[in-house]
Amino acid sequence: MRMRERIGTMNTKQLSRAGEFIIEKGIICCGVATIAIVLFIFIFLLNDALPIFKTNTLWQLISGRDWYPVPDEVFGMLPLILGSALVTVGAIVIGVPIAVASAIFIGEVATPRVRELLKPAVEVLAAIPSVVIGFIGLALLAPLLQKTMNLNTGQCALTGAIMLAFMSMPTIITISEDALHAVPQDYKAAAYALGATRWQTIIGVLVPAARSGILAGIMLGIGRAVGETMTVLMVTGNAAVMPTNIQSILAPVRTLTATIAAEMGETDRYGAHYPALFMVGAILFVITFTINLVADLALRQNRK
Repeated sequence: MRMRERIGTMNTKQLSRAGEFIIEKGIICCGVATIAIVLFIFIFLLNDALPIFKTNTLWQLISGRDWYPVPDEVFGMLPLILGSALVTVGAIVIGVPIAVASAIFIGEVATPRVRELLKPAVEVLAAIPSVVIGFIGLALLAPLLQKTMNLNTGQCALTGAIMLAFMSMPTIITISEDALHAVPQDYKAAAYALGATRWQTIIGVLVPAARSGILAGIMLGIGRAVGETMTVLMVTGNAAVMPTNIQSILAPVRTLTATIAAEMGETDRYGAHYPALFMVGAILFVITFTINLVADLALRQNRK
């Protein structure tokens, strides 16, 4: 009887070890596959972009100030890069303070009943399609800005920045609120015990303790803004003009993503325009990868 029990125990341990081995190897395979997919995407983009280097160097493409693919075949991408940067920075300046303040209000200030109403509302905002947000910006915000600021057109970088801020805010709010909620309650109790007020506790204790999560939410919001296509295509004016100063935020611009979406369908596959658009995609890939890498390094530094 004891022998049977021992055999049964050994079989159970062996099955448990076998299951752990399979799960461990499966996780490793998934991680390797993810890295391989990202690498293959970059190789695919770069492979179709290589023909553009027959007539242009990388420096000429990145530093060129003019984008006239038809009929001149001039592929200067600097206006597109700066246009994307201008709209993204504007979205960060507008959206991040509002989103973090909203997360603090929902997580630490609002009553439970108000919190139960606001959290689903924020999550619903994240589910609105980008084309709908672009339509709202085109039909409502652009005419409003044109009228109130006396602009030639309301389709400008500022309109795109406001709409991108609106799109990125639900992500930042949700992740930041979760980060604040994950801070141990002992921190709050200790601060109150030392005589800190509620706002002193929030600003001096809770927010620094949740800094990693808040930063992660901000970086994800930035990633959403950089990679957005339809909204900026509809509301930024799509003029490949060099932003020269801060006032350029009131002028039409064109982003990297909007360029691909607007021109890929009308491109000759065997012409120089086709690989130029794939080069735009490769540059966008590098920018997005760099943002994620910087965010990961920042998170690791904060954890230390």
